[in-house]
Amino acid sequence: MTECTPGSSGELERFARLQEGLKPLFERAFPNPREPRTIVVVPSLSFDWEVIEKIQGLPHYEERLLCMLMLLRLPRTRIIYVTSQPIAAPVIDYYLQLLYGVPSGHARDRLTLLTCYDPGQKSLTEKILERPRLLERIRAAIIDPSGAHLSCFNVTSLERTLAVKLGIPIYGCDPALGDLGSKSGSRETFRAADIDLPDGAERLRDFQDVTDALVALHAHHPDLSRAAIKLEEGTSGEGNAVFSLEGCPSGSGARAWVAEELPRRLVCESVGQDWESYTAKFALMGGIVEAWITGSERESPSFQGRVTPLGQVDCISTHDQVLGGPSGQTFQGCTFPAHEDYRLQIQEAGRRVGEVLRDRGVLGRYGVDFVSTRKAGSWHHYAIEVNLRKGGTTHPYRTLQFLTGGDYDEESGLFRLPDGRSRCYFATDNLKSARYRQLTPDDLIDVAVENEIHFHGAEQCGSVFHMIGALAGWGKLGAVCVGESPEDALRRYRSTVEILDRSAPELPPE
Repeated sequence: MTECTPGSSGELERFARLQEGLKPLFERAFPNPREPRTIVVVPSLSFDWEVIEKIQGLPHYEERLLCMLMLLRLPRTRIIYVTSQPIAAPVIDYYLQLLYGVPSGHARDRLTLLTCYDPGQKSLTEKILERPRLLERIRAAIIDPSGAHLSCFNVTSLERTLAVKLGIPIYGCDPALGDLGSKSGSRETFRAADIDLPDGAERLRDFQDVTDALVALHAHHPDLSRAAIKLEEGTSGEGNAVFSLEGCPSGSGARAWVAEELPRRLVCESVGQDWESYTAKFALMGGIVEAWITGSERESPSFQGRVTPLGQVDCISTHDQVLGGPSGQTFQGCTFPAHEDYRLQIQEAGRRVGEVLRDRGVLGRYGVDFVSTRKAGSWHHYAIEVNLRKGGTTHPYRTLQFLTGGDYDEESGLFRLPDGRSRCYFATDNLKSARYRQLTPDDLIDVAVENEIHFHGAEQCGSVFHMIGALAGWGKLGAVCVGESPEDALRRYRSTVEILDRSAPELPPE
């Protein structure tokens, strides 16, 4: 195969031709569970390393897409799963044993696990591209390229190069359109979709622009107590900061006050990030300023959708996000579905955003985050971010979908099992305790089985774990707790935490 220089016109042309193959593949394979196909899963978090490096257990976030192993229940589907470091055998066995209707050995024969054996501080995709022999092994495992596609967490120019080298398309957004998912691009998309968004300013280049934007925001809203400052690119709230406008004078003195107070009052969401590092990163990346939405009742729902190769906008799910961190902007977990009072409103707004994205050429999964407040008995929703990628709500929903064979019902906003019953879940990537470091993957599975909290196929309820590999080093893992209602799902989550806490030995005093 003739090589193309990354970013060259030759690579772009070849990538465009590969992407054209998604439509016939989608028409042929996606509706037919017995159609042969190969999915190459590269769960790379291809973000600015300085923005995401402080996420605890970051190397094991590559395990979040192991839920896709459950696609092996389709009898002629093959999966090639590539990681930076090997995944422990008990973790793989755990997922294969969740399959229904397919012997685990049959599924294992259709699974190819490949690894870079590289714990270094680079994205997984970079590591793969640095290893020609690994690339060749991936290519060799793809039996029929016309029936294969690449699935990634997010798509950048690196993933585009990988797709071209492998000779298969990506079911995801062309990186040339990535600006539509930046913080500034998100705000412009919301206006095009006629969706409410917080007052603010975008396309800011440095903190001189930030100062001007904060002064303008204060002039428009003299009672505004806080404003959010966000880097153009970030994930899970990393890259966000908050500035207090309390005490800001009106009129000509506002700019000098903001300029003087910014270094003192800026609170970064990322633990350990300070004024100097944040302003330096902002000068490189740019970003936005927007009003902080307040209210006595305040929620953070999100919508997940998909633009198909056929040009359809599919509604996939809604969630209420659980946020934490210094200013409550860091993603901690989620409840599915979003609250019944507004889930269909969120769905409609998310669909409209999807239609704008589709018309601009976007393909694949996308998400829209909101801040919602209730006033005088009605909810008001402000869109704050578009994600042109998978997200923290992707793997919990796919876990439920793949486990049960059910699907999302757009009319009700509920998830329906094949027999019509509904299911909900509470999910998190941040179940952690220093005591959990004493548990191995085998211990975790023993605890789940002995206490009967594991997912039960007949009941279609229970807890499913992910990021299990982060236990020993970080005392951290994820869980999707499926129940008959949001209350039941939350009860199962709390029970799971209580059982894990009870099962992990007390640490000796230091």
